[in-house]
This record gives sequence, structure tokens and C-alpha cells, in this order.
Amino acid sequence: MTDIHPSDETAEANTAMKIAVVLRSDLEPWQRLNVAAFTISGVASQKGAVGEDYRDASNNLYLPMFKDPVLVFGAGAEEMVRTVERARGRDVSFSIFTRDLFETFNDIDNRAAVAAVPVGELDVVGLAFRIDRKSADKVLKGLKLLR
Repeated sequence: MTDIHPSDETAEANTAMKIAVVLRSDLEPWQRLNVAAFTISGVASQKGAVGEDYRDASNNLYLPMFKDPVLVFGAGAEEMVRTVERARGRDVSFSIFTRDLFETFNDIDNRAAVAAVPVGELDVVGLAFRIDRKSADKVLKGLKLLR
């Protein structure tokens, strides 16, 4: 008898996944777009998050995109703190954008700005993650889609 183990990709395909971006509601529109772009790049770095290249009928090739739905939520200051705590409490890997990063202009300075602040003092204005839908719903409980 052969022991068959599904690949990670097959197992993941059988699990409904969700990508979530949570943005502070009090950000300016340009800040929301900036934070969303930076935090979602962390999700794109995860194995299995991005699908195959796209190709049109004329054989032009396009970059791949996420395989899962992306939902963007708004959060007030207290809601953001609660969401970060819930994600940490469930061992969810997530990217963060802190208010300090609006003053930096490269990855080295971004990481230094985050490293300089103790976890309880990070002013998180955005985060993103990709996990199974059931777990995501628990982390996101009470938040509303950003409009």
C-alpha cells in the first residue's frame, strides 16, 4: 500500500483562502493607497499566493496576480490594535506599515524605523495577510469593508 501525501499546493487548493488588507480609516486617500501597496507586497512574497502568468488571445504575456480574493477593510485606531493583537494571538504572519514609514523612503530605513519601536508602541496604520477564510474571519471580526 502506498502512502499518498498531497502537496502543499494541492492541500491549499482544497482550503478556501482569503487575503485581507486592513487600513486605518483616518488615513488620507494617497496614504491608504501607499499602505495597501506596501503591505500587500508582503503577501505576494508568500509561497503559493500568486498564480500563473496571464496570456491574452494575441499571445501577449502579463504578470501573474493573486490566486485568492483580496478584501480591504477599514479600522479605527482601537480596531487596528485589536486586529493586530488577534493576528499575533493566532500566529498569523502579516506585513505591517507604521505611521513612521511615511517619513522613510527605502527598505533599509523602513526596517530600521520598525526595529526602533517596541511592539506595544508601534503605530500600525495598515497590515495584510493571507490565511484560510475561517481564521481570517476571526481576526477580522467586527471590521467593515473599506468604501
